[in-house]
Amino acid sequence: MSTTSAPQAAAAPSSEGLDRRKMFAFICMVFGMFMAILDIQIVSASLSEIQAGLGASSDEISWVQTSYLIAEVIMIPLSGFLSRAFSTRWLFAASAAGFTFMSFMCATATTIDQMIVYRALQGFIGGGMIPTVFASAYAVFPRDKQPVVAPIIGLVATLAPTIGPTIGGYLTELFSWHWLFLINIVPGIFVTIATITLVDFDEPDLSLLDRFDWLGLLFMAGFLGSLEFVLEEGAANDWFDDHLIVIFTVVSVTSAFGFFWRAFTAAEPVVDLRAFSNRNFATGSAFSFVMGIGLYGLTYLYPMYLAQVRGYSALMIGETMFVSGIAMFLTAPFAGRLAAIVDPRLMIAIGFFGFGLGTWQASLITSDWDFWELFVPQILRGVSLMLCMVPITNLSLGTLPIASLKNASGLFNVTRNLGGAVGLAIINTILSNRSDMHASRLAESVTWGRPAADEAVATITQGLSSLGPDAHAGAIYKIVQIVGQQATVMAFADVFYVMTGLFFLLVLATPLMRRPAPLPAGAAGH
Repeated sequence: MSTTSAPQAAAAPSSEGLDRRKMFAFICMVFGMFMAILDIQIVSASLSEIQAGLGASSDEISWVQTSYLIAEVIMIPLSGFLSRAFSTRWLFAASAAGFTFMSFMCATATTIDQMIVYRALQGFIGGGMIPTVFASAYAVFPRDKQPVVAPIIGLVATLAPTIGPTIGGYLTELFSWHWLFLINIVPGIFVTIATITLVDFDEPDLSLLDRFDWLGLLFMAGFLGSLEFVLEEGAANDWFDDHLIVIFTVVSVTSAFGFFWRAFTAAEPVVDLRAFSNRNFATGSAFSFVMGIGLYGLTYLYPMYLAQVRGYSALMIGETMFVSGIAMFLTAPFAGRLAAIVDPRLMIAIGFFGFGLGTWQASLITSDWDFWELFVPQILRGVSLMLCMVPITNLSLGTLPIASLKNASGLFNVTRNLGGAVGLAIINTILSNRSDMHASRLAESVTWGRPAADEAVATITQGLSSLGPDAHAGAIYKIVQIVGQQATVMAFADVFYVMTGLFFLLVLATPLMRRPAPLPAGAAGH
């Protein structure tokens, strides 16, 4: 299977306009993808409510997200093979139906163990929708229509995780945490029926199942599943000081060797890695990896700051985070048009520069920052995501031959998810280490005998005089709280500094991608 951009004529034939039936079917699929990506983050702002409802411990509740992510990261690359074997229609319909059913089961969970199992199944089954939509966008529609189609999938892939906390906060505040899952049922049924009725993009090839590489699947599950677990839980468990982290690291590394061995030797590998021989795809996947850090990392950082430092509720966090979503929505159509008329590498460079500018401004953060101080960084993040997502996707997938698309789409999407997982692991590690360091240094400046410290204690003690003999102890406790809060804020600033450097480095790397040749008038899509 060739992975060069030569076989362009193999694509769907160009037409004067978009086929309305295909476009409607595609939009239905996009909506299904939106639900699957949304559910990654929709529970993030409401974990405390789910914890209380299920009687779970603080250690257990994190698995509501972790189980979903581990299962999803295994299905995403596997979906390419399954889509070729069963066809786009039946894989997507089964994914949508299974995702909908497991959403219902999540809403009925009465114990944390049930919830973890249902969430894992929800993530695994629903994960098949995401890369299938990306592959369909470039296989079904001709290349001269990509400026219309690419912004749609780009907007959904970036908007869904961004507004997840907002929607989750509203649903939990107005109804209950059960509605985080019940909201999927009616749309899920509609998407399933629409897919079965309207999607006829390709035909199944059941003969592939005779050559299915079960050993490769086992190795891939061990590799990606264990890696996701290590990245999700490592920072909270002091990394290799925890024996489970060590065990899963060994499993991941060992399985990785087995996975790559099977990928290059099996007659029909679970995942075909030859797409990486295409320079644009390999570079675009690396950019997608870093974009995952910006997408999921900042969706994690801002709510954490607002909750820990500002004491915001889930609803208030959601309303604050909605700014990025609005910026993405308004930028999407312009990003599509720009991708058709300017060098896409310039758009990527501007996008990563905007990311860096936003995180640089956020590095000036103080404990007083509120909605308006975060307004501009969030606008820059939303605009930059769309400016990056559309051209990166076009350059990575838009120049591949159709035969490569289904496998390549799974690989492309899994790099974004792994980028988010790696980014969160790094972010949590930096926050933990730098918070401790800043707390130690700040503590040195508030020791006994320092005039400023003694004066602060005296002032606070006087303010707490109503406590009587406990006023002095209350003042000491207040000082400790202030030191802890300032250390946390300084650690947030350090994370933003690191992200700024990373995004500016990516600006310099954009020339590594090749600009595709201009499409001749009336040429075929790919």
